[in-house]
Amino acid sequence: MDADTDLPADLRRGVRDTLPLLLGIVPFALVSGVAAVEAGLTFLQAMGLSIVVFAGASQLAALGLVEQGAPLAVVVLTAVVINLRMLMYSASIATYFREFSLRVRGVLAYGLTDQVYALAMNQYTSDRSVNKPWYYVGVAATLWVVWQAGTVVGLLAGAGLPSAWRLEFTVPLVFVGVLVPTIDSKPALVAALVGGGIAVAGTALPLKIGLLVGGVAGIVAGTLAEGRL
Repeated sequence: MDADTDLPADLRRGVRDTLPLLLGIVPFALVSGVAAVEAGLTFLQAMGLSIVVFAGASQLAALGLVEQGAPLAVVVLTAVVINLRMLMYSASIATYFREFSLRVRGVLAYGLTDQVYALAMNQYTSDRSVNKPWYYVGVAATLWVVWQAGTVVGLLAGAGLPSAWRLEFTVPLVFVGVLVPTIDSKPALVAALVGGGIAVAGTALPLKIGLLVGGVAGIVAGTLAEGRL
């Protein structure tokens, strides 16, 4: 018997749906590993950060700040603000997991990323019969394994990767690919335009503070557009 058939069908579907995203995730993970080396982290420190945080955008921002010698408070605050979107993701997707225990939901929450949220919500709203936990695990586990493996390769290669590869350009492409399909309302559009615009305009600010300001501004603008303030 094919070992694949022993796995739940929706878990296998989650793995398959994730495969196209790996074209962007692999170089993203490599960049994260290289950035950790350039920031002066040891192998264990870098892998600890990758495993505990498991959030590419905030990892890169934090590593850039560490390399610049930024205060720990600025590093932590920047990473937290960048990841505030996870609160909105969690609130949105939680309704599909209400019947599960707090422990199970905690484990699932660890695997929540932009890509996991986008794929899972698209599947949940288009196919009510899908086994939601298994599909979620299929997507999240695939991304986690590939991310950690890519980070290890980046750490081992260090700054030795040819500069001609220019892997950095894949980082924004990963998020653009996830972001665009989710902009389906006026508040989402306002948040994306305001947050992105301010972040880009603030690239010259020290300690990457433009990301922090842009993230806060985008959240406030989106909330205002939704009429909650």
